Amino acid sequence: MSEIASLDSLLDPYAGRGREALLPVLWDVQTAAGYISAEAVHAISHCLRVPEADIYGVIGFYSLFHSGPTGERIVRVCTDPVCGLRGGDALLEALHDDPDVTIEHSPCLGLCEHAPAALISTRGEGERSLAPVTDVAQLLGSDALPDYPVVCDAAPAVLLQGARPERAQTLAEYGDYAGLRRALELTPEDIVGLLDDSGLIGRGGAAFPTGRKWHFTRGDPEARRWLVCNADESEPGTFKDRALMEACPHRLLEGMAIAARCIGARHGYLFIRGEYPLATQRLAAAIAEAEAANLLGEGIGGGDFDFHIEIRRGAGAYICGEESALFEAIEGKRGFPRIKPPYPTDVGLFGEPTTVNNVETLAAVPGILTHGADWFRAMGTEGSSGSKLVSVSGHVRVAGVFEIEPGISLRAFLEGPCGGVDGELRAVLMGGAAGTFLRPEQIDVKLSFEDLRAAGSTFGSGAIMVFNETVDLRDVLLRLARFFQHESCGKCFPCQLGTQRQLELLERAPQPGDAQRLQDVGWTMTEASLCGLGQTAGSAVLSALEQWPGMFEVGEKT
Repeated sequence: MSEIASLDSLLDPYAGRGREALLPVLWDVQTAAGYISAEAVHAISHCLRVPEADIYGVIGFYSLFHSGPTGERIVRVCTDPVCGLRGGDALLEALHDDPDVTIEHSPCLGLCEHAPAALISTRGEGERSLAPVTDVAQLLGSDALPDYPVVCDAAPAVLLQGARPERAQTLAEYGDYAGLRRALELTPEDIVGLLDDSGLIGRGGAAFPTGRKWHFTRGDPEARRWLVCNADESEPGTFKDRALMEACPHRLLEGMAIAARCIGARHGYLFIRGEYPLATQRLAAAIAEAEAANLLGEGIGGGDFDFHIEIRRGAGAYICGEESALFEAIEGKRGFPRIKPPYPTDVGLFGEPTTVNNVETLAAVPGILTHGADWFRAMGTEGSSGSKLVSVSGHVRVAGVFEIEPGISLRAFLEGPCGGVDGELRAVLMGGAAGTFLRPEQIDVKLSFEDLRAAGSTFGSGAIMVFNETVDLRDVLLRLARFFQHESCGKCFPCQLGTQRQLELLERAPQPGDAQRLQDVGWTMTEASLCGLGQTAGSAVLSALEQWPGMFEVGEKT
């Protein structure tokens, strides 16, 4: 820590804080010195009154933190499925560690529409995303790295209304939070009723009714309540929330404020993955704009409603997208999921009632408050009301984030907004790394929660990855298996051992009986794992085995 001029000055802002400040202070030290030394751990322990052993446990849990010296620059290259298709492996192999540069593999960076992608950490400056990476010199050079454009197509123009590719929408362009002003005139029961009538369900994968969740959080009138926005979007192929935060940050902040007004929360955490530096910067600027306009902070709108939003940055752990693991991370612990019940609406963050919503879910709320439930119901289908964001990558002519009206067929969507498949379609992976495959003859399915469910598929994380005839699907499965093995937190044996065994089976050449072994491992994880990570870690493999039964026969080519 001798590289930092004054460790004391770095820790001064955290004096009097507790364990909940551990992630921010670790990020400050990591950014300043490039790693978190024993000297820094000792000082942090005294400042926050957290045992040193616990601090080391947290550092070791997150892949973006280092406890040993690193180069002036850390270069992390993504080699997950889509970046793998676009040359990520060759980029990583062309790089070599030297005293000034540390080279690392990275799981998906959420920049699949610009693949291949990299995350650059520069000592004293912080992180910067780079995509697409055209050559090694970009990664090793000292020149300022350009921002990538936000690629999005807003057909209904609801969630992404006003989105620009080059910068975030300003408060003046967005408006004066009309939905929040309407919410301040209504009772919490009125707001819940509006959401129930609108049919809004969660956009993070679970599809739970939003109004019901807010109602449950209000169950104990005496309890302090919390609001958490889950922006830890880390699943391969998924980047819809990133584009929304980068392009339209005020829509999300207004949705958070409305949620807080309804459930009675005075403080909200926006937990965003550490690999999203640009989204983090734009959200922080938007919060400052909203506070200056009295739309966040104390006495919002001149009344008695107070609501503060604190950005809490993750540090490289997919498991923190699981809501209870996210609570543990905010509280300054390793991101291990909790056993349920109790559920977050009763016992959540700091042991108190908590509402957790996905970015897209919260961003849908202002429109409902402004225009009404019928307006929202008029879009989509009976079971999938409103517009929906999907992130599309792989072998399509136009990749990016698309706002669709549920009910359009996958075929019409790929041939229309996506410009068609680049080559002959081989497979579509719906719902992200934890999703399911569709064969070419199955893409007439309608893109709605109910139609995909009936077809044995899912919206999941909102990702659609398209693969043409040149792709070896076993290689895709291997990359997904490597991701899940790397991200398993190890708390429960079915996931810890299952993800390792699944990876081993996919790494070796197919042997007789491997298909059955993979099924055994996959179903064991599905049925016995503690949380959603383990329960879905075998989904893509099990789906591939069902769709292409001969995939793991000896000598079979895929």
